[in-house]
This record gives sequence, structure tokens and C-alpha cells, in this order.
Amino acid sequence: MNKTKEAAMLMSSLSVYRGIMNRTVPAALYRLLCSEKKPVHDLLRAWGDFAGLLYERGYADSLAECLTEAALFDENAFSEAAAAGNVDELKSNVLDAAKRDIRAINKISKITAEDIISDYLSDEDLGSVAAVLPRWETGKPIIQFADEENSLKLIADYHRVNGCGMFARFRAFIWRNESIEPVAFPDTIRMEELKGYELQRGIVEDNTVAFLKGTKCNNCLLYGDRGTGKSSTVKAILNKYCHDGLRIVEMPKDRLGEFPLLVDKIASIPLKFIIFIDDLSFSNEDKSYAQLKAVLEGGLAARPDNTLIYATSNRRHLIKENFSDRDGDDLHRNDSIQESLSLSDRFGLSVNFMKPDKAVYLEIVTGLADEYGINVDKAQLEVAAERFALERGGRSPRCARQFIATVRAGLTDIGRKQKRR
Repeated sequence: MNKTKEAAMLMSSLSVYRGIMNRTVPAALYRLLCSEKKPVHDLLRAWGDFAGLLYERGYADSLAECLTEAALFDENAFSEAAAAGNVDELKSNVLDAAKRDIRAINKISKITAEDIISDYLSDEDLGSVAAVLPRWETGKPIIQFADEENSLKLIADYHRVNGCGMFARFRAFIWRNESIEPVAFPDTIRMEELKGYELQRGIVEDNTVAFLKGTKCNNCLLYGDRGTGKSSTVKAILNKYCHDGLRIVEMPKDRLGEFPLLVDKIASIPLKFIIFIDDLSFSNEDKSYAQLKAVLEGGLAARPDNTLIYATSNRRHLIKENFSDRDGDDLHRNDSIQESLSLSDRFGLSVNFMKPDKAVYLEIVTGLADEYGINVDKAQLEVAAERFALERGGRSPRCARQFIATVRAGLTDIGRKQKRR
């Protein structure tokens, strides 16, 4: 039996890892491998489809990496058991099938363009076309699949830390249409890029670390002036601790009523989840705050131990309140006021991000300048930064980052001087 036909039969018989056949590149490879008896034009079309997809996904130099990575992120009986730490409970025939599939995927990944030409085509079929058909390199499998003798243990160890399926592949998600959808390109901001507010970020980070260690922790409200880095703090913490089993799911405020559906989907997953509600505030007429109150404390649907809620807001008390609300015609005015304030009280941890004064703002600017290697006169830098802030209505870390971005792009006088050096 030739190599190409053997590879097609191996793909056909995958069991535990059969899910990779639903992935784009493996499916295109399978169509190519099964093209032996098709007209040559159909075979060449399958060839072009496969090679094009392989190039598009960035695996032109490593078919093995592409296939084994697809297998690592597959959600199946073995990966789910490994993520839950229950591999020992699997039947021996399931483990044997997983080992067999790993060997098969490694063998399939060694198929070359020359193998297919030799096995399925002839000079008479192709003529000079054979020499110009797109090629690919087989490369090497990822580390968990490279050592076949120990691959099951290596793969199980990976899933125990990183989960399985999309939760192993992605770190950030959004709740949409009553389902959890991955964010392919999340914000990559790092803690080191955030200047100032070390005390506030340290409180949030300490709460998160304790959460990852299994300690009972508090839901957290990050509140304060706009542009002070509240949302960036949450995203930077995710990027720092995603390899320790932390994931984040952003939930729009208008979907809070679906919170029980969300936690049902993640309660049994052996990872830690932050449910992120950004820019949270309510009008007095907006009664959806009652849904959040129930989510935080008091509802029948309890928050599972692997979940925390982090919310950001420009308001300490979350609900917009007017003087007229205090002097209105409500017979139980104090009860109404307490109702409005009780929501923020249900966050066990509230962290205030206040607008920086001039000294703190300039400290953030110089810190960012050092971070990005901007070597200009400090006095000139501070004068330009202050002018930039005044033109934009106030100082903030966001304003500082925007100023540094204009300097790096050469859009200011000192930026142009920097570029000429």
C-alpha cells in the first residue's frame, strides 16, 4: 500500500481524535488524500485548496505542527477527562484508542507533496505541471505529540492546566447569543505597560492570585474617573495569569439575566473564570440592576467557586442619582436611596482609580517614555505632555499613553527630534 492511501485510511479510522476532521486544514488534507480515482483536475483542485489553506494558516513549513496542534485543541473523551483530572477513570480501550490516534496523526503529518505525486499522478497526467505544484514542509509535531511513548501523559498534563477545546486555545471570550464565543485577538496589554496606580492594581492582582489558589475571594468593582486604566488592569491580569488557568468572559450589561446560563456552561470546567462587565452603570429607570444584585448575592443561581465577577464603572454607586431623587414624592425616601446604593455594596472589593494630579500624570508619562526608549529632554517632554492633556480636557493614564503614541509616531516636535536621532 502506498503512503498516500495509507494516510487516507488512517484519517478515516480516527476515533478519539476524530474531531480534527472538522477543522479546515485537516479536512482539506483528507479530501486530497482521497482523490486517487478522481479526474486529475479535481485532484489538482483539492491540492490547491489544501496548500492554500495551509499557507493561509501559517503552517507552510510545518504540516506536523498544524495537525498535532489541531489534535491538542480537540475536545474529546480523553481531553475532557484529562482537564477534569479523571484520566484514571477512562476505560483501557479508550486510552488505547487515544494512543493509536496519536501515532496515526504523527504518521499522517509526514506525508509530502512528492509522496502524493509519486502515488497518485504520473508524468503523463501532469507533464511540466508537476514541477510547479505548491509544496509544503512536514516539519515537527508539537512537544506533546513528539514523544509517542509519553504523549498521553504530556497531553493530560497540558489539559489539566489549560483545559480543553476552545478554553485551551483561547483565553478571552464574550457572551453572545446565549453562548460563549472566543475572542481571536484579545488586547495584549501587559502589567509592565501600565504606569501608576500600583496600589490599586496590586489589590486586584492579589485578589486574583488568591482566587487562582482556590481561596474564597471577593467580586471586585473597579471604579473611578475615565481613562485611569480600570479595564486595562483586568485585561493585563488576564494576560499575566492565563497560563495559570485564568480565563475571562465578557458579559454585556443587557445580558445579565442570562448569567445562570453562562455559569451552567463553565461550572464544571477545571479553570478559573472572571466574568467581566465593563463600563457598568444604570439609570434610575433601568431595573436591570436588580438582575446584577441577584447575580452578586441573593439569587437562587449561586455563583460557582470557579467564577468571580469583575466590573468597571465611572460611578461608585453605579446608579445615576439626581437631587430630585432625594427630594421626590416617594413616601419611603430613605428606602429608595438605600436601594440605589445597595448594588455597589454587594461587591466585596471596591477599588478606586482617581484622576491623577499633575505630578502623577507626568510620572506616568516619563515612565512610559523610559519603557519605549524615548530619549528626549525631560523638561521638554513634560511641557509637551501637559499641553497635550489640556487640549484633551484633562490628565489620565489613557491621555499619557496617547501622548507617548504621538511622540513615537513623530507627530510632535519632540517626536520628530527623536526620530532624527
